[in-house]
Amino acid sequence: MKLLRFGDAGNEKPGCLDTAGRIRDLSSLITDLGPAEMMPAVIDRLKSVDLRTLPLVSGNPRLGSPIASPPNIIGIGLNYKSHGPGVGVPLEPMVFFKHTSSLCGANDPILRPPGATELDYEAELAVIIGMRAYCIDRSESAQHIAGYVMCNDVSERDYQNNRGGGLCKGKSSPGFTPLGPYLVTPDEIVNPANLKIICKVNGKVMQDSSTAEMLFPVDYLIAYLSQFMQLM
Repeated sequence: MKLLRFGDAGNEKPGCLDTAGRIRDLSSLITDLGPAEMMPAVIDRLKSVDLRTLPLVSGNPRLGSPIASPPNIIGIGLNYKSHGPGVGVPLEPMVFFKHTSSLCGANDPILRPPGATELDYEAELAVIIGMRAYCIDRSESAQHIAGYVMCNDVSERDYQNNRGGGLCKGKSSPGFTPLGPYLVTPDEIVNPANLKIICKVNGKVMQDSSTAEMLFPVDYLIAYLSQFMQLM
């Protein structure tokens, strides 16, 4: 399935795309697409529904973040081979956090914070955890994934590099985590380790890479992070 949330900011409704690429309203089945709806049993129930029986959404509504109110946003730094030259390859994953208030829809405006001078972009694959994970083995990682989604890890590099105290200062302003437009369930992703990622800025291609370039793949990262914290 391709899950989404549509409507004005703060008043989004849950929806999905049907086989014709039209938005269907899921409000009669679930109240939102938050952490509770990412549980495997809920996703499986949604998959069993005949989407043709659900109301069509007319027009061209705004699409918000496809997940509401995540408990945390965890990032992995320097995780692509292209980062290696001149930077150095980390022996273990570099972990950072983005404040949840930075979350927004994929096409929402990215606002420049007061005094910002070095805004930057980075298209990423985001993984949505559907079932709590703590101290799991790598072989168990897949069963904890609710879906995959595109993310723009927006940063203010001056805040990040020159203000001291951690990366989160440069990564947490409102609108710094555009997510979406869709959450794609794992059954539609043949191989998360071979997905094309492209970022355009004002129509110009600035990133053209693949998750095959990741130093630490998704299944490893989930198991690794679960050794230090309970993934929600």
